[in-house]
Amino acid sequence: MVTKEMLFQQLASFIASTHQLHYDLTKDMPMDDITPLQYEILELLSVKQPITISELSECKGISMPNMSREIRKLRLKGLCEGTEDAEDRRRHYIRLSPLGEERISAAFEHMKKLFMQRIEQMPETELVKISEAMGVLQSTIFR
Repeated sequence: MVTKEMLFQQLASFIASTHQLHYDLTKDMPMDDITPLQYEILELLSVKQPITISELSECKGISMPNMSREIRKLRLKGLCEGTEDAEDRRRHYIRLSPLGEERISAAFEHMKKLFMQRIEQMPETELVKISEAMGVLQSTIFR
């Protein structure tokens, strides 16, 4: 029997493991002129855009002034761009620029190569189970 407490403990362990996996997949990535935080912002933009600075700030757990400063640096590097909300000119949306899209695509290729190395020896039956488990997590826990 699986209790909700046991499930929570598994979730906590899973979250820690995903952080470790993310670190392992990105630690040797050539970052050139961007910091790890700036990379994480670009990564978030790649899956959720356009997004406001306040949403980015909340998602990354850093203050609005700090997020604004990081976005300004990324804009100066040509990696993201902003647009005004047509109805509320105080509201600005951030998205990846074409150069930002290029950089994040290269980063994902690096991570994909390392990920493929991790799973190259796994039997098809295990890959199917992993895919199904991810599908369940996406549709229930991570919605």
